[in-house]
Amino acid sequence: MDPNFKHLTEEEIDQFLSELDTDNDGLIEYHEVEAKLDEVSREIAPEPAEHNLHHEDRSDKRHQFLRGFMGTNENHVPIAEFNRIVQSWQIPSMEQEKKEEDEQADFVKKMSYARRLRAYWEVHGPEYGFLAVVVSMQLAFGIWQMVKYLTTSPYRETFGWGVVLAKTSAGVLYPTMCFLVLSMCRWLSTALRRFYWISRFVNWDLSQEFHIKMSLVALLFASLHAIGHLTGSMLYASRPAQQDEVAAFLGPDAVPRPYVAWIRSLPGWTGLVIFGLFWVIGATSLPWVRCRSYEVFQIGHLLMFPIFAFLMAHGTVGYLQWPMMGYFLAFPVLLVLLERIVRTCNGFSPLSAYLEVLDKETVCITVMMPASRNFDYRAGQYVLLQVPQLSRFQWHPFTISTCIGNELQLHIKTDGNWTGKLRKLGTSQEPTKIKIGIDGPYGAPAQRFYDFDQTIIVGAGIGVTPFSGILTDLQMREEQRLGTKKWRPSPYQKAADSRRQSRQLSRQTTDVPSDNEKTEASTPVSEEPSATLKKHELPHQEATSSHSPSTTDISSYDLEDYKRVDFHWMVRDRNNLLWFSDLLNYIYATSSQDRTSHHSNIDFRITTHVTQKRKDLSTHVFRWLLEKHRTPEHPESPITGLINPTHFGRPDMKMIMDTHYEDMCKLLSAKKKLWQGDKKKIEELSDGFKVGVFFCGAPVVGYQLADRCRALTARGREDKTFIEYHFMMEVFG
Repeated sequence: MDPNFKHLTEEEIDQFLSELDTDNDGLIEYHEVEAKLDEVSREIAPEPAEHNLHHEDRSDKRHQFLRGFMGTNENHVPIAEFNRIVQSWQIPSMEQEKKEEDEQADFVKKMSYARRLRAYWEVHGPEYGFLAVVVSMQLAFGIWQMVKYLTTSPYRETFGWGVVLAKTSAGVLYPTMCFLVLSMCRWLSTALRRFYWISRFVNWDLSQEFHIKMSLVALLFASLHAIGHLTGSMLYASRPAQQDEVAAFLGPDAVPRPYVAWIRSLPGWTGLVIFGLFWVIGATSLPWVRCRSYEVFQIGHLLMFPIFAFLMAHGTVGYLQWPMMGYFLAFPVLLVLLERIVRTCNGFSPLSAYLEVLDKETVCITVMMPASRNFDYRAGQYVLLQVPQLSRFQWHPFTISTCIGNELQLHIKTDGNWTGKLRKLGTSQEPTKIKIGIDGPYGAPAQRFYDFDQTIIVGAGIGVTPFSGILTDLQMREEQRLGTKKWRPSPYQKAADSRRQSRQLSRQTTDVPSDNEKTEASTPVSEEPSATLKKHELPHQEATSSHSPSTTDISSYDLEDYKRVDFHWMVRDRNNLLWFSDLLNYIYATSSQDRTSHHSNIDFRITTHVTQKRKDLSTHVFRWLLEKHRTPEHPESPITGLINPTHFGRPDMKMIMDTHYEDMCKLLSAKKKLWQGDKKKIEELSDGFKVGVFFCGAPVVGYQLADRCRALTARGREDKTFIEYHFMMEVFG
């Protein structure tokens, strides 16, 4: 026990008892405790799930909890006696939790400015660094054009001030339009993600946000470009007094040249068309338009292709200079055009899939990818999904939950307009067959998961979604290696099992066996036991206020291919990702069984951190008691629905990371001892381990992780273990 750990103080216990004893009769009565439990439960989970004690199907467990709370079968307990019962619970003081919260909040403040800057750069640096390059190119081309047309007298004498404004804006638009189009190319981002240092510099996950920024800049300078020409250069050059300068600049055949002639010219009318279409795209991209009709948004964006064509033709006349825009757009437009053609073909070549309704907020789509698709999947990637029955124009990105062989699964939370319609296509009784379009897969930082020897994953709330594919893929691969059954059999597997059973039954009914054959046929064939959730075999878990990680004995693993995955999930009191909870519970329940019976190589260490602050003392106490109330029949947390240990408060990343480093040193030492006679293996171990730290959540936690990764990597060099920690930031949403 930590000597600094502090339990409920006498003042806090007295306050808690006074809140329970509502009639002030000196007795803690059953109905008083029941009323307070219901009040706290409704606050924690207004809509009870199956793991919550106030769910309608768990009334008996609720009564069991209340009797355990009272410590007697009597309906009342004297308040003095109940005081001793409360002390025996050893619940931490709210002052203890506040102290931990303050220490976590002060972590960044206590860092030196150099460390804080490095941590900030690890989290935000790629975004700002790339933006700095883009802005520099915009300034460079804009200033170049401005100086050129400002200092060259024939331009100003012929076209006036408008040509300087128009061409300066055009200079800014050259790189802006190039990056605007590149931000739409998922092929390019997926290909370049394979290069570590490029991905560290370019934050591909912010491509949508970057695309919006570039669009706003493009609209602004396109408007200035139009203003410069329509109200400046064209108007100035159409004046009778300027015709001699126009003739000298463009030739005698160019005059007389009225304002209408400038508008009717190729640069004039294409510029007006481009300007109008560009603003149509901007108007159809407004958030309220997207919410009301996503099809309008998607169809509006198809106007970009005629815009690209007109942009390339816009400067081909060469009135002022050679056409530069076409050179900036040719390669990006070709990539995007090919990508959209392939996506359209995929949309008009739908695949048969199964839609399953898993619970009130999640559906699962399972599809067999044809071999002709060349579906090159890496864990952590996503696909674009189209359901023609809902819309042929809507493609939505979803993380791949698992892809074993050609079988792909997507778990989709149905909390939106389109996903709500998708849910209505299925039924809760059995899988529904539907047609879908699949485009991808496309990259994500999490796809680098298998590039590292060991892994730490930290996700907050729905931020675990990008990592769900990794955990599922890892579990499925391990089950394939061990020969155990899958976590959730797909409709294809169920159909195959059904056909196999039908064939066996057909053979049994059509063949006439001999006496010996009858004896063999009547003997049941032994099968691999299903890795279902055997709750009676699960260890009892309690809530914890310390950050000490699991101390699993690595000697029970096969160290040759040992891989450790530390997963930390930060949630509030309510867990809204029930399907993901099923996955975590399955992994937690089966990992210990596989380790002992099948020699598993994967060491899963899962911890949930409940971060919701509670100022009410009764809520604080009941939350701890609910978390500790786990039975062999119901080992899940009544709060989170998870079997794994729960910690209240934000994770202490410093202690977690430091302990992880010490464990890695022990693992390195154990491997060297195992392979002490193998020089090649020892040489490989002399380079240490590479630990990938994947994070998706609030930046303040990212600062801590980035700082500890840098510090522990430096420590590894000093200790000559050469253990490296690589921080990988994931953006979701």
